[in-house]
Amino acid sequence: MNFSDRDEMHLLAGEYALGLMSPEETSVFEREMQRNPALAAAVGEWNDRLLTLSPPQHEIAPSAGVWQRIERDLSRKARNRPPLSLWNSLPFWRASGFAGAIASALLAFGLLLSLPESRSPDYVAVLQSENTGASWVVEIDKEAVRLRPLATVSVPPGKALQFWTKPEGAAGPTSLGLLGPDQRAVVPLSKLPGIGTNQLFEVTLEPASGSPLDRPTGAILALGKAVPL
Repeated sequence: MNFSDRDEMHLLAGEYALGLMSPEETSVFEREMQRNPALAAAVGEWNDRLLTLSPPQHEIAPSAGVWQRIERDLSRKARNRPPLSLWNSLPFWRASGFAGAIASALLAFGLLLSLPESRSPDYVAVLQSENTGASWVVEIDKEAVRLRPLATVSVPPGKALQFWTKPEGAAGPTSLGLLGPDQRAVVPLSKLPGIGTNQLFEVTLEPASGSPLDRPTGAILALGKAVPL
């Protein structure tokens, strides 16, 4: 856990507020929170934000063949490695009290299942907006990183959305470029500093020409970590 990095600290506070940490991680986090006022404040902000979330007002129906696709994927992966899926590997699903967050993640998962099988992602990251829940989903396959919006974000005049990533343990973030009007991005894997579990992805609001520095300078609109599928 890197508590000196602002983005990492904010994300860890969210994981703690959602109850996603293991007992060992929770013990380390709570010891740090006792002596780190900024970390305690970040947890308080997440708690306040999660209380405002609400589930969608209509049922999200899965597309045709979803369950067959799940069974086929689980059978294939079981032959190669121990079963691992979003349903049984992410503690996120145990946070049932936070209905809005779970509904957002289910929506993103349904979108992933609708992808052609030939482009099934190896990693996925759901980028959570501070105000509206899941705002983007990141899919990482063997060719590229693909950012897709789950909702349209209003961009003020003179501003632009910028896509970033930061592998676990990296010294700093790497820009993956500005987002176009459709708020999508496709970045070849060769452009990334690396890819792996817990890799941070985020979207920030920057000047129209992008951040003037090699790191974000504007507000963080959404962020999340990559998990393997």
